[in-house]
Amino acid sequence: MPFKIHSFSRSNVSDSIIHTKISNLKGKEILQVSRIGKMLDFILDDGRHILSHLGMTGAWVINKNKIIQKHTHLQFKGESDGKEYYLAYVDPRRFGHMYLYDEKQAQKKLAELGTDMKSPEFTFEYFKRALQKYPERLLKVTLLDQKLFAGSGNYIANEICARGGVLPNRQVKTLKVSEIKKLYNAVHLVLDDSIDSGGATFQGGYQDANGDKGEGVKGLVVFYQKTCQLCQKTPVIKIVLAQRGTYYCPKCQK
Repeated sequence: MPFKIHSFSRSNVSDSIIHTKISNLKGKEILQVSRIGKMLDFILDDGRHILSHLGMTGAWVINKNKIIQKHTHLQFKGESDGKEYYLAYVDPRRFGHMYLYDEKQAQKKLAELGTDMKSPEFTFEYFKRALQKYPERLLKVTLLDQKLFAGSGNYIANEICARGGVLPNRQVKTLKVSEIKKLYNAVHLVLDDSIDSGGATFQGGYQDANGDKGEGVKGLVVFYQKTCQLCQKTPVIKIVLAQRGTYYCPKCQK
């Protein structure tokens, strides 16, 4: 359903998020919203695009009342199907990025992202080829590369390694084809579980468009866990890879 923008406002701390001038939006309509990984693409009726990368804690919230949540950085007041709504971008940790681009600029920006991990194009062959592009890299570091795997994130990469039974600090070149197949299957297990539970909300983190928190943290097997939830007995080990907290079970992962 199109959303016609009547007015908009932004906070005085949003400059770290909004990287282009946001202007001439009054009276414009958002015709469609699509997604690649963590990037939302709001397509306007004048051919421009608002690209919004959600980062770690970014979310768009819609409500019939003005959104007054802390860390609201941009808010539209508008109309859809004859009813008034407020549409706002909320981001506690301000790791998100936003751009207002014309069609050519938008497509160039979107092309920087790899294949979305939930798209039909995310086949085993794509996964294997992308994974093996940098054979010297550590597995988890590669899984975090948005230019290869759009939609991945720290907890997702941890959980893929755990469900695939592979240590996150293995070099990609050491992986057997059978292990890559297990990791590919793990991608779907992790993402499907997360989607079915409404996403994973950590402290001060993710919420859906209605402002609800996800229950995905209840299904994590190693991330932020003291004991591995796969074998139910082995203490989880935490290390740091590429400046990100990394968790694994020495019994279930090889």
